[in-house]
Amino acid sequence: MTEVIGVRFRSNGKIYFFAPNGIELETGDAVIVETARGVEFGKVVLGRRQIKDEEISSPLKPVIRKATEQDYRHYEENKEKCKDAYKICLEKIAKHGLEMKLIDVEYTFDNNKLLFYFTADGRIDFRELVKDLAAVFRTRIELRQIGVRDETKIMGGIGICGRELCCHSYLSDFVPVSIKMAKEQNLSLNPSKISGVCGRLMCCLKNEQETYEYLNEKLPNVGDFVKTIDGCKGEVSSISVLRQKVKVIVELENDDKEIREYTVDELKFKPKKRRKNDKTNDDEELRALEALEKQESGSKID
Repeated sequence: MTEVIGVRFRSNGKIYFFAPNGIELETGDAVIVETARGVEFGKVVLGRRQIKDEEISSPLKPVIRKATEQDYRHYEENKEKCKDAYKICLEKIAKHGLEMKLIDVEYTFDNNKLLFYFTADGRIDFRELVKDLAAVFRTRIELRQIGVRDETKIMGGIGICGRELCCHSYLSDFVPVSIKMAKEQNLSLNPSKISGVCGRLMCCLKNEQETYEYLNEKLPNVGDFVKTIDGCKGEVSSISVLRQKVKVIVELENDDKEIREYTVDELKFKPKKRRKNDKTNDDEELRALEALEKQESGSKID
C-alpha cells in the first residue's frame, strides 16, 4: 500500500496521484508538483489515502511544496499571459492561412512550455506557425490537436436539459456511450435527440443505464406472447419500463381482441435472450441514422 493525494490541474480535469512527501495537506490546498510537462500548479481534491501499488500506473512523483502567495500571484499572471498568447496565435494562424480552430492556450507553471490546443478536420502542417510562435514567446511551443468532445469540455455550454454540460462541470473522464443505451431506455434514435453539443452521443445516457438494464430484465419484449393472471393469452404491444407495466393485446373467447394493461407480476412469459455485448460501432451507426434522416427530408448527402 502507498500513501497518495489526488491533484487536479483543471476544475473538471483528470485526477493524478502524487506522494505527499511528508507535507501536511488537506482537500482544497494548492500545491506545486512536478509532472511530465514540467512544474505545475494544482489543487488537492483527494486527501491522504492508501491505495494498492498495482493501481499506480506510472512512477509516483512527490509534491514539491504547498503553494505560497507568490505562487498564487504567478499562477494568475500566467492566466493573463495566456489571453495575450491566444490573440497572437489567432493572428499567426490567419497569416499562414491554416484551417484550424484555436481552442485554448496554457502555460506550464514554470513557463518552460506554452501549449496551444486546436481542432481541425484533418492533419495540419503547422511547422512554420511553431517557428513564428517560438520567435515571439521565446519558450518551447507545443500544438496539440484535440477532438470535438475535448473542445466542448474546455469551452463549456448549456445542454438541452437546460443545465451546464456534464463534461464541463464535473466529468473528469469521458464515459463510453453507445446506441444500445438509447435503445435500452426507449429513447428516440433521432440523432438530434440523443446527440450532445459536441455532436456525439450524450454522456448522460450512461447515468441511468444500470437502472434501465435492471428493470428491463424483468420485462418481456414488445412482440412476446404472454399469459396473464386472469387466464388470457396475448401479444405485448408496449411496455412502461419505469412503471413496470405492460400493455397486452389479449384474445377473448369470441375471437375479439382487447388491449389491457398489467403489472409485470401479473404476467407469465419467457424473455428473449438479450445481447450483453453489443460491438456495434456507435459513431458509424449514428452517421447512418443522420444519413437516413437527410434522405427522409429530401436533402443531399455529401
